[in-house]
Amino acid sequence: MTDASSSTSLPVVPTFPQEGDRNQQVRFRSEGGKLLLLLPPEGEGDDANTAAVFNWTEVWQQLKQRLDAGERFWQPDTTVHLVARDRLLDGRQLQAIADALTDAQLHLKRVYTSRRQTAVAAATAGYSVEQQSSISHLNQPSQEATSAMAEPLYLETTLRSGADIHHSGTVVILGDVNPGSAVVAEGDILVWGRLRGIAHAGSKGNTRCLIMAMQMEPTQLRIADFVARAPETPPAQYYPEVAYVTAQGTIRIARAVDFHRGGREKGEDG
Repeated sequence: MTDASSSTSLPVVPTFPQEGDRNQQVRFRSEGGKLLLLLPPEGEGDDANTAAVFNWTEVWQQLKQRLDAGERFWQPDTTVHLVARDRLLDGRQLQAIADALTDAQLHLKRVYTSRRQTAVAAATAGYSVEQQSSISHLNQPSQEATSAMAEPLYLETTLRSGADIHHSGTVVILGDVNPGSAVVAEGDILVWGRLRGIAHAGSKGNTRCLIMAMQMEPTQLRIADFVARAPETPPAQYYPEVAYVTAQGTIRIARAVDFHRGGREKGEDG
């Protein structure tokens, strides 16, 4: 890999203001040049005290009412970012939302959720995903997000070009990460397949994080603030490999059989 001090920009995660409406419903909002579709919380945990509880049928009816209303403020072919909060959505429900948006000349692109099942369903369907242990983290200053990392996110899918995954823990992908896609994790990144897109491990500054792949062909690797790019000439043969940050502050790639968790290749000095 080639070390570099600058890099290709990763997808930017928008922030969302705190919700003051105690009787939240399905609604659209234009925010930072993006069209957000906000769903009411599931009503579990802390949200049970701050929001009315709506089941899927009610959410679906509210969405149809919003889309059928005459006062549409968006332009045709606008991209939609779905803010699902803690609401549990399966693949069929996500497809229903996407189809309804398509009928209104809107296109679902990204899903924000604090539910693991929703994140998996969205990623499997090919949408970009931002999954955190609590959706309220999107509203907190970065210095407050110092709690332990979320549990690993396991995805059995191939990331297509244009899709990206953000997770506040480790990400494990059983499939390929294609060029034009990206994985951003506060923990490690493990790709049980070909890594040919962008991978950013330790995104909150943890230099001990690793990036592992069965076939390492990345567009770009990042670990914390360190960046490396793939060489112009690919290797003659691929092996399972591990990328890590050395004591000298560079990203190095080692064959998995030659690596140990101590952060260096077997026999490496320093």
